[in-house]
Amino acid sequence: MILGIGTDLANIDRISGTLERFGTRFKDRVFTETEQRKAERRRDVAGTYAKRWAAKEACSKALGTGLAMGISWKDMAVRNLHTGQPVMEVTGWAKERLDAMTPPGHEAIIHVTLTDDHPWAQAFVVIEARPRRG
Repeated sequence: MILGIGTDLANIDRISGTLERFGTRFKDRVFTETEQRKAERRRDVAGTYAKRWAAKEACSKALGTGLAMGISWKDMAVRNLHTGQPVMEVTGWAKERLDAMTPPGHEAIIHVTLTDDHPWAQAFVVIEARPRRG
C-alpha cells in the first residue's frame, strides 16, 4: 500500500548560487557528510546537491509534513547503492514520523528517483508499506 508520495523540482543555478554565497555553512546545515563527499566527487557538484535537495523536499512531502513540522534536513539522506541506485535513509524525527504512519505488521520502503536536465533537478519519493514476512 502507498503511504505517501512527494515530488520536488529544484533549480540547479539557484543551488549553485547558494553554494557560492554560503559554502560550507549551507552544506553542513542541509547535507550529511556522506552526501557532501558524493557531491564533491562529481563533475556536476551543484547538480548533485540540487538533486539531493529535491529528494529531501520530496521525502518531507511524502511523510506528510513538509519541512515546517520539525524534520531536520539531515534527518533525510540520499546515498547510492553500488549499482548507483539512490536510496533514502531517514533518522530522527523523520524516522519517528515514518514509523508512526506505518501500519502494524508492515515495513516501510522508501523509493526515490532523481533526474536532472540543466537547469532543473527533480526527485520523486514514494513510501510503500509492505506486509512483514514471517
